Amino acid sequence: MRITGIADIVVPISSSIRNAYIDFSQMTASVVAIFTDVMREGRPVVGFGFNSNGRYAQQGLLRERFIPRLKSAKPEDIVDARGIIDPTKAWDAMMRNDEKPGGHGERSVAVGVLDMALWDAVAKAEGVPLWRLLADRYNGGRAEKTAWVYAAGGYYYPDKDIGGLQDEMKRYLDLGYSTVKMKIGGGELSADLKRIEAALKMVGGRGENLCVDVNGRYGLDAALACGDAIAPYGLRWYEESLDPLDYLLHAALATRYASPLATGENVFSMRDARNLIRHGGLRPDRDILQFDPVLSYGLVEYLRTLDMLQAYGWSRRRCVPHGGH
Repeated sequence: MRITGIADIVVPISSSIRNAYIDFSQMTASVVAIFTDVMREGRPVVGFGFNSNGRYAQQGLLRERFIPRLKSAKPEDIVDARGIIDPTKAWDAMMRNDEKPGGHGERSVAVGVLDMALWDAVAKAEGVPLWRLLADRYNGGRAEKTAWVYAAGGYYYPDKDIGGLQDEMKRYLDLGYSTVKMKIGGGELSADLKRIEAALKMVGGRGENLCVDVNGRYGLDAALACGDAIAPYGLRWYEESLDPLDYLLHAALATRYASPLATGENVFSMRDARNLIRHGGLRPDRDILQFDPVLSYGLVEYLRTLDMLQAYGWSRRRCVPHGGH
């Protein structure tokens, strides 16, 4: 199995929504295609990848560094004993030589997009869904029959009132979701509390069916004040209220907010995830980790992170992958 070509484009995904930190009026995403010489049903296998919203397209990094390295790798250096592309070896080829540890920036996004396309290509070449490929390789063939999912929305829209928020939550419930998530932190706490209470009415007053996400907007005082205010609701989780890399603040919040906290979507490597576990005060019996596989150097690094978490006593069930992948 050889790579015969790699293409990338920048796709605009702009919208009028905003969270507590950014709006999406100029948002873009990278989409890549990796072409191979393997034929399936008379057509060459092509793997596709794209990055999550919230991080912009990475065309410069892709074209200047990572696509050229992948193309220039010797075929025998990125395949397994059967001659099928090995995403781990391909990952090593992309990170070889010029990529020092630390300072991850957004190179993780560029690598993750290509990693996603490689896994897609390998699963297609093997003729199995990716979940089956991963279960066979990493879990002795065992796979869950179902996967828990939730609907993420509740953004701030221009001219959207509380009634509009409730209509949005109802649409998710009508689609079959039992748990929904909404944004807070983009205005006064008093206004957000009214929005939360309105959303709770749509989920039958059941706090375990509602999550809130601050997108890292608060400082510690604001995070504590919000935590105190929402504690009586018994929410499913209180997400990313603080700067994602300020582990000391996370630890301080965890000493006071007893219900589940969630964070991790803006931690982009196994080593950063390890520091979060070591120093962020998170509690493996209740808190949620939300690493985004594509933004975090891809599935190769994500699998390494899962292994690390287990070594620290965390269950994989406490990991809820972030991103629409």
